[in-house]
Amino acid sequence: MIRHWLFAGALLALPFGAVNANDTTAQLAAGGLVLVKNDAVEMQSEDLHLSRSRVQVRYVFRNTSGKDVTLRVAFPMPPIGGPGFFMQDVSIPVDAPANLLGFATRVDGKPVQSEIEQRVFVGDVERTAWLTANHVPLAPHRDEARAALGRLPAAKRAEAVRLGLIDDDGEPAWTLRVTYHWQQRFPAGVPVVVEHGYTPSVGGTVATMLGEAQGDADTAARYCVDAPLLRTLRAASRAGRHYPEQWVDYVLVTGGNWKKPIGRFRLVVDKEAPGDLVSFCGEGVRKIGPTQFEMTKTNWRPDKNLSVLFLIGR
Repeated sequence: MIRHWLFAGALLALPFGAVNANDTTAQLAAGGLVLVKNDAVEMQSEDLHLSRSRVQVRYVFRNTSGKDVTLRVAFPMPPIGGPGFFMQDVSIPVDAPANLLGFATRVDGKPVQSEIEQRVFVGDVERTAWLTANHVPLAPHRDEARAALGRLPAAKRAEAVRLGLIDDDGEPAWTLRVTYHWQQRFPAGVPVVVEHGYTPSVGGTVATMLGEAQGDADTAARYCVDAPLLRTLRAASRAGRHYPEQWVDYVLVTGGNWKKPIGRFRLVVDKEAPGDLVSFCGEGVRKIGPTQFEMTKTNWRPDKNLSVLFLIGR
């Protein structure tokens, strides 16, 4: 057996949604599994089902090298914290220090016990050891971290300020990067089915500007809003009806790390409520049910991420 210890060394810097007003909640972008490029394992298929309440992904991998290999597979959580983080109302769906999306994995139908890597950075400088040595919890968005900072002796608190761990408002200023990872055996020529699911971070605002007189060109471009949808929104606005926006981002480009392009890719976006509207950038999208829309690709290597706009009917 050939054994490789491969890890996605550079953790992904996943983008926040734009935040412009007090009535807006920002979302955190997550995505799929990460593996450094290798010459052994192909992603034969990926089935991605995305809604505001759940992201579920099913992969089929095959090792075509002729020899069994063991690779380290990783799922990076969206980074938490950093400059300006506490100036935003950020959607964190699960109250767990290290698993804020409720991430879980099965391989060939059996649950996987993942290892967890947690690292703290101020800019590009790692400060995990300092926080651990001073008994400060690593999750900057939780009250326990603020309380621990408040208990620091004056000299240690001054040191934390010098290191950039505390900002001018006294808030935690570091970024926490969490990665779930495990070693996965890929037998030669045998399909391996990997499934994972999590609760997405959903951003939103109380009313869309699409269809209003002033418009919103940036949102229209980001989500590929077409003319018929704009006409629907204009008619609703004239009738005094205004749709709230919600957004979910998904990092697709990690699918480019495998041996070959994804053999078969299927995306299903579910708006969940028939009265809601949805828009996202894609080719060949078709409606397959009252609330579901499908896009399929073959031999595909994604080169950009997915952003989905939901407009909430009332």
